[in-house]
Amino acid sequence: MEIQQVTVGTMGVCCYIVSCKRTNKAAIIDPGGDEEQILDICKKSDFQIEYIIATHGHPDHVCGIGPIKDATGAKVVMHKDDAEFFSRSEVKNYFSMLGLAESPPADILVEDGDTIIVGDEVLQVLHTPGHTPGGICLYNAPNCFTGDTLFVGGVGRTDFPGGSMDELSRSIREKLLTLPPETIVWPGHGYGGSKSTIGEEARSNPYF
Repeated sequence: MEIQQVTVGTMGVCCYIVSCKRTNKAAIIDPGGDEEQILDICKKSDFQIEYIIATHGHPDHVCGIGPIKDATGAKVVMHKDDAEFFSRSEVKNYFSMLGLAESPPADILVEDGDTIIVGDEVLQVLHTPGHTPGGICLYNAPNCFTGDTLFVGGVGRTDFPGGSMDELSRSIREKLLTLPPETIVWPGHGYGGSKSTIGEEARSNPYF
């Protein structure tokens, strides 16, 4: 799998363009702004964008989905629990304070254990609630895209609606720390660094 990490938007979201080298099919993970920059990278590489995947529904991670979907026709992928949660009027009203666009409705709803096929590459869906009810990580050994579940030296916040520190801790312990220690962690924000490994986080992350 080829991986390009691009920091986008007003909140410094780590967006990922992941592609299959043989077929040039690709997916975009968490396009949180700067859509033209993302699309330009894809155009220069002649990628065929099949999916736009949201690790969770917070507006800073999904605000670029609409324009990219319009430009590419790619299918929007989100966990079913976040699709339901972020469709609630009270949740929409709360997050409207950020002044960022919400995601258009998902075309594909996923659950834990589902797979997303990108050419010859397979992304396995790991349901990791805690930051949001339907937060997911995407695993393609040796890579794991952890969204706002796990950062370098940190974890996602749980004080927003739908957050739970107990659930987040359980998700990290049961779904992420059980991955091979050499697994590369690609976080949703580069607060503590642009990437790490599961082994390094197990050793040094102060939240564990």
